[in-house]
Amino acid sequence: MRKTRLELKVGLFVAVGLILLAVLMIQFSKGKSLFSQTYAITMNTQNVGGLKNGANVLLAGVTVGNVRGIDLGQAGTNVLIRLEILERYVIYGDAKFVIEQSGFLGDQYVAVIPTANAAPPLKDGDEVFGEAPFNLQEVARDAAGFLQRIDRTARDLNEALAVVRKVMLNEQTLSNLADTAVSLRESSAEARVTIGNVNSLVESNREVIGRAVSNLVVFSEGLNDFAGSANALIDTNTPAINDSIQDIRDSAASLKKLLQKTEGGDNLAAALLSDDELATQVSLIASNLSVTSSNLNSKGLWGILWKPKQPKPGKSDSTFEPLRSPGDPFR
Repeated sequence: MRKTRLELKVGLFVAVGLILLAVLMIQFSKGKSLFSQTYAITMNTQNVGGLKNGANVLLAGVTVGNVRGIDLGQAGTNVLIRLEILERYVIYGDAKFVIEQSGFLGDQYVAVIPTANAAPPLKDGDEVFGEAPFNLQEVARDAAGFLQRIDRTARDLNEALAVVRKVMLNEQTLSNLADTAVSLRESSAEARVTIGNVNSLVESNREVIGRAVSNLVVFSEGLNDFAGSANALIDTNTPAINDSIQDIRDSAASLKKLLQKTEGGDNLAAALLSDDELATQVSLIASNLSVTSSNLNSKGLWGILWKPKQPKPGKSDSTFEPLRSPGDPFR
C-alpha cells in the first residue's frame, strides 16, 4: 500500500516536472521568460487571414512579442488583435504593421516595419492600424474572373474577325482592292512623269522665271513708292481738298435754295417758267445773241455796224443774217 502511494507521488512529480519543462521550453523558444515585462498594443485591421493566437510579432525580423488575443470589432467590419510586446523593445508610432506569411505555406505573423521613427513611442494600451494579409484565395478568384473576361473578349474578337472576313475580305472586295492598287501605281507613275516635266520646264525657263520674279519685285516696289507718294500728296493737299468739298457743299445748298424758290414762284426764273410768251421772247433773244456772236466772229464789229446795199429782188446774200425780232423797227 505504501509502495503504491509512493509510486503515485513519484509519477505525479515527474508529470508536473515535464509539464513545467515544456512550458519553460516554449517560453524560452519565443524569447521570453517568466519574469519578462511586456506592454500591450491593439492592432486594428480589416481581415486577420490565417493569423493564430500566439503568433510571433517581428520587428525588422526580430521577435519582439506575440499575439495574445484576436477579437471581432463591435461593428463587425474589423478585427482587433492584441499584441504583447517585450518592454525592452521600443516601437514608434509611425511604424507600419502588416500581417505576413512565412514562405508560401508557412505560418502567418505580424511584421512591424519601422520608418522614420519621428512619432512618439507606443505605450501600453495604444491602438494602431495594420494592413490586411495577402489573401491567396481572393487573388485566385480575381484571377479567375479576369481569365473569364479575357475569354469573353477573345470570343467577341473572334466573332468580329469572322464578320470582317465575311464582309470585307470576300473575293469581290479583294478584287476591288487589287484594282485600286493597280490604279494607284499607275497614278503614281503618271504623277512622277508630270513632276519630271514640271522640273524640266522650270529648269529650261529658269532665266525667264527669274526675270519675271525680279520684275514682280520691282513692280511691287514701284507700287509701294506710288502708294507712299499718293499718301504724301493726299496729306499735303488735305486742306485744299477739304475746302473744295466744302465749296461743293455750299454750291449744292445754294442750288437747293434756288430750286426751292423756283418751285415757290417768287423769283425771275419762276416767272420765266410760268409765262409762255415771256419764255418765247427769252428764247428768241438767246437765238439773236447766238447769231450776233456768229457775225462778230465772221464780220467783226465794222461788218455789223455798216449796212450793205439792199440786194436786187430775186437775189439773196447768205453771208449775213440781220437780227430779227418781233416788232423790229429797222426791218
